[in-house]
Amino acid sequence: MRARTAVLCSVADQGVAALTNILVLVAAARLSTVADFARFSAVYLVFTVLLGVSGAYTGQPLVLKRGAGMETRGACRSAVAFTVLAAATLGVLLAAVCFLVPGDTARALMMLGLVLPVVLGQDAVRYAFSTLQQPHLALLSDLLRLACVLGALGTQAYGVSPARLITLWGLSALPALLLSAALLHRATAGAPPVLRPMLRRGHLGQRFTVEFGVGNATSQLSVLGLGAVGNPLLVGALRGATTLFGPLNVLFTSATSFGPPLLGRIPDERSRIRATAALAAALAATAGLWATALALLPDRAGRQLLGDTWSVAAGLLPATGSQYAAMAVGTCGMLALRMLDPRTTLAIQVVFSLTAVAFLAGGYVVGGVLGAAWGLFLGSLCKAAATWIRVARIRRRKQTPGEAVTADALPAAP
Repeated sequence: MRARTAVLCSVADQGVAALTNILVLVAAARLSTVADFARFSAVYLVFTVLLGVSGAYTGQPLVLKRGAGMETRGACRSAVAFTVLAAATLGVLLAAVCFLVPGDTARALMMLGLVLPVVLGQDAVRYAFSTLQQPHLALLSDLLRLACVLGALGTQAYGVSPARLITLWGLSALPALLLSAALLHRATAGAPPVLRPMLRRGHLGQRFTVEFGVGNATSQLSVLGLGAVGNPLLVGALRGATTLFGPLNVLFTSATSFGPPLLGRIPDERSRIRATAALAAALAATAGLWATALALLPDRAGRQLLGDTWSVAAGLLPATGSQYAAMAVGTCGMLALRMLDPRTTLAIQVVFSLTAVAFLAGGYVVGGVLGAAWGLFLGSLCKAAATWIRVARIRRRKQTPGEAVTADALPAAP
């Protein structure tokens, strides 16, 4: 497949996947009472965390593979098989525990456990198709899933329970999973899966999972902590502002998860880093334009989006927009590091996640909610600068052969 077609298919696939998630939440909100939607949202948040862990452990190491040889095809099969087996094990445990707990939320979590292998397995195949440089197959699968989930939820009447919604949403991914599995089996014929190395100490997924936990949990818990001991409005205001930038989160996740196979088409390492820098500039510009568009929204339109939270969140848009522009640069810097030496990213993630927490708390002390928002921007800015400084240092060291480890030189995960 030509590079331009592959890029278009990959971007379209990310758009379809993001649209599916958005429409699921919209449909659930329309079909549920306020209390039931809160329960559904809590369960869906659990799924989102598990999806992130799954992508970090199996998907992100997989997309660092290059070529379409037997080793890469075997790695794709191994990643999908491992994901389905791990999801089935975790899902059974979750369902068994929640079966003993009363309440609608527990029942919804029990159904999530039963459908977990389906939804996580279908997502794992998307990483496999990206690694095999066949994003058109992932796009086909996600289009089928979108059609199935809309059809399943569209048949429900108002007042449906969260457990039923979770069940229908999960099972609607089954046709896409079966199609993807058949296409992957054909694309990786003759490459047997080997699961044991994925459990060994030193597997890259272990580092990426810690990074995911540190990067996501630290910032969210710090915001909740400040809301608990300080101003409760802090949580709602920051959540409201960041919700408006949800499409950019999709772009950042796509760049990290599916960028390496596309950038890997560029044979020269120097050109790949330049392309990554150009992507950083493009994403930062997109963040700036998105923030400007939000700032120009009339109050009436803003209130339709966020309700009463809009009046507080609107004042944070300059700070949050600046934060997302810095996050764009930092995300692409992390992407460049993963292509150069993926074992260097964990230390940066840990150090600068804690730095962001310090800036968040300091900003809140100095300037309240607005100060906290600008503190998050400073944390993201420092992380962005650190990543690209590290990229430059590795590039300089690599001018002398043998002084740096590259992704190609790492032990291959089967």
